[in-house]
This record gives sequence, C-alpha cells and structure tokens, in this order.
Amino acid sequence: MNKIWLSSPHMSGHEQKYVQEAFETNWVAPLGPNVDGFEQDLSRYVGVGHAAALSSGTAALHLALVMLGVGEGDVVICQSFTFAASANPIVYQGATPVFVDSEWETWNICPEALEEAIKGERAKGKNVKAVIAVHLYGMPAKIDEIIEVCTRYEVPLIEDAAEGLGASWQGRKLGSFGKLNILSFNGNKIITTSGGGALLSEDETLIQQSRFLATQARDNAPHYQHSQIGYNYRMSNICAGIGRGQMQVIDERVNQRRANFSWYQQAFEGDERIAFQPEREGSYANRWLSCIRVDVTKTSGVTRETLRMAMGAESIEARPLWKPMHLQPVFEGTPYYGGQVAETLFDDGLCLPSGSNLTEDELQRVVGVMKRTLS
Repeated sequence: MNKIWLSSPHMSGHEQKYVQEAFETNWVAPLGPNVDGFEQDLSRYVGVGHAAALSSGTAALHLALVMLGVGEGDVVICQSFTFAASANPIVYQGATPVFVDSEWETWNICPEALEEAIKGERAKGKNVKAVIAVHLYGMPAKIDEIIEVCTRYEVPLIEDAAEGLGASWQGRKLGSFGKLNILSFNGNKIITTSGGGALLSEDETLIQQSRFLATQARDNAPHYQHSQIGYNYRMSNICAGIGRGQMQVIDERVNQRRANFSWYQQAFEGDERIAFQPEREGSYANRWLSCIRVDVTKTSGVTRETLRMAMGAESIEARPLWKPMHLQPVFEGTPYYGGQVAETLFDDGLCLPSGSNLTEDELQRVVGVMKRTLS
C-alpha cells in the first residue's frame, strides 16, 4: 500500500517559475529578488509591516530573543505543550525557560497560569524578559487575554505562529499580534520552502537589525569587519522562490486542510469515543493538523497508541500530540506553572494525516482503520 503521510509537501506548479528565474539570472546564492519578493508577500498576507526571510522558524525565534536582549540569567516564559523548537532558543541565549500549562478551549498557553508564572518568577527576583505563546496545530491561542497579561506586566510577547500561517483571530491573521512574530516553512508545514522561516514585526528597526545579524553581522566596510556576533540565518534565493509560488495557493491549502478536518469530524459525528480539537467562536484555524483525543473510558481499552500502531501497520503515519516540554529529559527541573492539561492531551491525543494533497480514498482508508480498531 502507498504510504499515507502525516503532512507531506504539496507543490502547486507556480514554484518552478520563480526557481527557473533564479537559475536564468544566476541568483542561486543567498539573497536576491525572490527573497525580497517573498518578504513582501508575507508582510502583505499577514498584515504586518516588515518581514525577514530566514533559514528556519527556529532561527527566527532565536533572533527574536536576541532582538529583545535575552541573555544569561534571564527568564523566558514559554508554552509547555509545544515542539522543542519553541523552547531551545531560550537556552541558546543562556536564559532559563519557564513552562506554562495549556487551557482546554484552544489547547494553547493558559493566560491565568501565564500570569501566575510572571508573578511567581518575579517573586523569586527573576528578570522575566519575554513570553513565547504558540498557536498549536494552527489553532489561535487566547491572544487577547495573553496580550492583556503581557501588557499589564510590561513583558514583550513573541508570537510563535510557526504552525499558524493562514489562521486568524477575529479576522486578523496570526503572526501579527506580538512585538515579534515567527513563521515556519519546514517541509511538513502548510506551505513550505523546503526549509525556512520568517521573523515579522511592525518595528522596522528590529527587522533591519535581524537581517544584519542573520548575514553574519558584517559591518559596512570594503573588507570583512564584524563588531557583533552574527549568524548564518538568511534564506536562499532558491528557497524563497519556492515560497513565492507557495504563497499563491496559501488560501487553497488552508481550505483543503479545513476540509480534511471536517471530513474526519463528520465520519465520527456522534461517536463519544473521539473528541476533536475545539475551535472557539472568533477563531479561524488553519487545521494544519487534524487532532483528536481518545476517551479510553468509552473504548474498551483502545488508546491513542492502539490507534497509532494500527494505522502504522497499514502504512499510515499518525503521531501523538506534543510531549510537554516540562516532561522532556533535557528540561528536567525547569520551573512549571499550571495543572495537567498538557499532560492529559499528550496521554490521549493523536494527530491524524492532514496533508492538503490527501485524496478521498486516503481519508476513507484512515477512517476505516480507526473504526475497525475502535470496534
């Protein structure tokens, strides 16, 4: 049987035009017209003033922390229920990650626990330098409440929209709410540049400085001179060409992912054994991944792991929801605020195949395996 992937790249055909232009003009080195164009495409689509195209979403988050002056001894508060790339750059800067639990309505960072974390760390004499809030699986977090907490305590917000391109809250695109905002174009994301990311902000100075640091912080001199430590984080003109082609179909990709989610939801309508990631009023999720929870009290012992293994045996890729950062061996002993929402989601949650290139036959195959296993 053909492998059904969790979320595979989906090319549109428009990408070849931009890549071919890069070859024809010999713009195959880093930077070039595609990079400039891709940054403009992103800024226009997300509705934010400025963007820097970078080598990865992780690079974008790292530069965001650098821009905010995060360093040794500082604390950065981060959602626990997320991918490691949301937290690793904190450690790059010598700072301490402090993890916060999620809430049930969106599965994202809990505003109440966030406030508790800020107050708790300040009571210890810690310098809370930034907050990283993630829109998990393309579901808008409680961004208004998060901004209110950050504003009240005067802590800058980094919006991790790596999984959220194309989603919106109250009609406003994700990636436009924070002081600094990040996107990812990894191969499994809703659009891809093979590998890549972006840093966005309304503050032009921050984006200009991030571009400078991302190109090895080379001073304006005829020779190679450096007054600051820099990074090799800029996106190549070839990858940016892929991104320009992908941006032409971003709304189609979101619509198809949402259609996948609706297909699964209808297939299990009325089935109390399966619950789907909720979407509260005002949210427009991109449904990057279709995520479920399995109620083992109603399945006669069938767990999310039972389902995952059954699908794996049929060449279908499914994965557990993210393992919380405060449970990861590498972050053992780091401070954590909140309850057990993130832990529960990890215990009973599963990501289903969600690619925008899935066929109806493939969706039926996934559902068929799930229903046979549940029965």
